[in-house]
Amino acid sequence: MHKHFKIAGISAACVALAGCATMMSDEEAARQALTVMKASFAERGQAKLSRLDRDDPQATCSVGPEVKIPREVQERIEKQQTALIKYPADGKFIGDWRQGERIAQSGVGMQFTDNPANPAGGNCYACHQMSPQEISFGTIGPPLLGYGKLRGNSEAIQRYTFGKIYNAQAYNACSTMPRFGHNRILTEEQIKHLTALLLDPASPVNQ
Repeated sequence: MHKHFKIAGISAACVALAGCATMMSDEEAARQALTVMKASFAERGQAKLSRLDRDDPQATCSVGPEVKIPREVQERIEKQQTALIKYPADGKFIGDWRQGERIAQSGVGMQFTDNPANPAGGNCYACHQMSPQEISFGTIGPPLLGYGKLRGNSEAIQRYTFGKIYNAQAYNACSTMPRFGHNRILTEEQIKHLTALLLDPASPVNQ
């Protein structure tokens, strides 16, 4: 009986040592995970495997909640992303809030079943409460009821709102909000309409 226990102990030690020998760095683990993910998906239509590739802010922010990203790193990302915002050449940030409401309600676009020739939607209600009449909305993002009432309609607020929709990571390095303009999900004109939805006093957002 003693002999059997001894053999079992040696076997357990070998397993533990083998596990240690095969430990890999976080970088190597991430590379292998990406390889596995890419092998698990097949490109269909506009849904390409390149969507699995992360840029600098995505890679930096893709960490567990226990990891504290240094403030200087966040500031570097925000400065980098701010420089990538393309503001309207005509200097106008406000469009038609009615069209903005339709864009906010629409969840089409970017899926392999969608025609890339057609405009995408913002699907804003998936994350935000935006109008008192809407009974179905997500809570991942903050409620936007009264957005314009609280902030006013100054040029600075218009510019901020447009920029936030265009590239949220310019204002919050690890924001989970899609970078609608930067990633070409929405056009400049569509972002103007959404800016109007948030700021126009007649918009349901501000009722």
